[in-house]
Amino acid sequence: MATLTESRPRVVARPLTLSRDKVLYGGLLALTAIAYLWGLSKNGYANEYYAAAVQAGSTSWKAWFFGAFDSSSFITVDKTPGALWVMGLSGRIFGFNSWSMLVPEALMGVASVAFVYASVRRWFSANAGLLAGGILALTPVAVLMFRFNNPDALLIMLLCAGAWAVTRAIDSEKHAARWMMLAGALVGFGFLAKMLQAFLVLPAFGLAYLVAGKPALGKRVVHSVLALVAMIVSAGWWIAIVELVPASARPWVGGSSTNSILELTLGYNGLGRLSGNESGSVGGGVGNPGWGGATGLQRLFGGEFGSQIAWLLPAALLATVVLVVAAGKAPRTDRTRAFTILWGGWLVVTGLVFSFMQGIIHSYYMVALAPAIGAVIGAAMMVLWRRRTEWLPRATLAGGILLTAGWSFALLNATPTWNPWLRWVVLVTGALAAGAVLMVPELGFNRKVARRAGLATGALLVVTALAGPTAYSVSTIATAHAGAIPTAGPAGAGGMGGRGGGGGFQRPPGQTGTGTAPGGATGTAPGGATGTAPGGATTGTAPTRGGGAGGFLGGGGISSVSAEMVTLLQQGATGYQWAAAAVTANGAAPLQIAAEVPIMSIGGFNGTDPAPSLAQFKELVAQGKVHYFVGGSSGGFGGGRGGTSSEISTWVSQNFQAQTVGTYTVYDLTSN
Repeated sequence: MATLTESRPRVVARPLTLSRDKVLYGGLLALTAIAYLWGLSKNGYANEYYAAAVQAGSTSWKAWFFGAFDSSSFITVDKTPGALWVMGLSGRIFGFNSWSMLVPEALMGVASVAFVYASVRRWFSANAGLLAGGILALTPVAVLMFRFNNPDALLIMLLCAGAWAVTRAIDSEKHAARWMMLAGALVGFGFLAKMLQAFLVLPAFGLAYLVAGKPALGKRVVHSVLALVAMIVSAGWWIAIVELVPASARPWVGGSSTNSILELTLGYNGLGRLSGNESGSVGGGVGNPGWGGATGLQRLFGGEFGSQIAWLLPAALLATVVLVVAAGKAPRTDRTRAFTILWGGWLVVTGLVFSFMQGIIHSYYMVALAPAIGAVIGAAMMVLWRRRTEWLPRATLAGGILLTAGWSFALLNATPTWNPWLRWVVLVTGALAAGAVLMVPELGFNRKVARRAGLATGALLVVTALAGPTAYSVSTIATAHAGAIPTAGPAGAGGMGGRGGGGGFQRPPGQTGTGTAPGGATGTAPGGATGTAPGGATTGTAPTRGGGAGGFLGGGGISSVSAEMVTLLQQGATGYQWAAAAVTANGAAPLQIAAEVPIMSIGGFNGTDPAPSLAQFKELVAQGKVHYFVGGSSGGFGGGRGGTSSEISTWVSQNFQAQTVGTYTVYDLTSN
């Protein structure tokens, strides 16, 4: 009789094997991590507007939950706080500093590459996944934003994960509903990172599953509804809490004029971005062409956008057409058609919205196109490569190579003094690659020689496609970036007909003078440099050319905060809810980060929010909750862009004695 132990089934240990595909995949992720983490601290606090909020969230749970700019929770940033939650938690665990804030962003970039690879590999091949992931990893604007603290890193990671979940749903019959609900939840959390921009992928996600999902149509519809419900719940729970909590118990909703998160969602950060009707925002007015240039299909190919994202955009559009043709009259559940709807739909819908939106748009928004560009090119390349013995696929592939080489030459030619040899290398390599694609199948090589020729041709293809964006990405990694409107690539990079200078801020037409920004008010703010900014404050100077409008929109200003000023604020914080108040986030952010004490940002991001009113500020001063008011540098006074900010500034200057501390003008609000 067998013993109990003998009757148990034997567990056979499976040895861990490292296939070529696994090694290459691991290498892709490792190299991506190295690139995104290399010298990361040179970016300092990057966008100081968000950095100040991360600092606040690392010390106050209330500020963390609501996304408040300061730890005393006077006003929130003008976005939902999803990205701040991640960085704030990292700051709580590791202490607030540049590394703890930016490393999570870099790791989100690595995760995004992993999700794109997994999605493409599942339906095509490991090589296609490697190409797709590599394109995303080396897109200049992606390298920039995965090393920065704007909300885009979290948004892109969640959307890439959502696309992977839709892929799994289309493949599954038994668990399709679960995968679709996961996709919906991921998009919903994407909303908590950057509001309505997350929803641009919904048409592609929903249509791909409705067309190609395995269950019957009725079930597919039900599953889609469940995904929509999951999205609404994951996006709406925080919105509901903010709306239900009494205004007196939470911070003012920054970016809104009525202290409403719904107004912010649907207005300034929603429909206003499409129509241009963003009154009170940085742009102000309708259809302001100063932010992103003229609308139209050409927008993404030149100006300030070309060098950021357009390297492979023509090839991606061609690739989408190739995939549509390849699907042909295949059955409804055909993977190629589903893939085209999913990723091609992402590319086309997002690209069209960016091309025609009349509100504020910045070049770094283009990171939202990078995953789709990588995915469709990786898939189409595999389709064409497998059929390269046929003349039409071969000619299409050769044409795409020449198109990419010529377009890269044009983009590189926009900076003619920067590595001028590179554009010729790309052009010549592209011509060689196209010739090899056309001729090698006709030469009748034996299998071994043909394989080697194919590898050589593939290497030429990769060099043609990625040499330009890789060079720009290396330049981006080597350059410090700060401010609210960073740009990738070398100084002067601006695409076809670009702005030059690489600063990342394009002045609206009709405004002149160095550093002049929308708003046109006068006065000075922390930083001491010249140029007029939205709060009426003179812009500070970002540490490098990558700063881009950093002075007036919160970046690079910390260098202007002297040790004397830090001491004053730290000693003056005791017994006060706010150590000081300053007009605009530009005025408050560097002070708060440097002194590590709560600074009230009057008027929010650019001084136009009606918070606080003059009466409310007077009451706070009378109650002894605010110690100092900090004006501009060198005796100037940050006055804001009209409204309550100007009223408060005027009242302070007329009723309190000014003193100079370092380069700042400071008013002691307890002196009367």
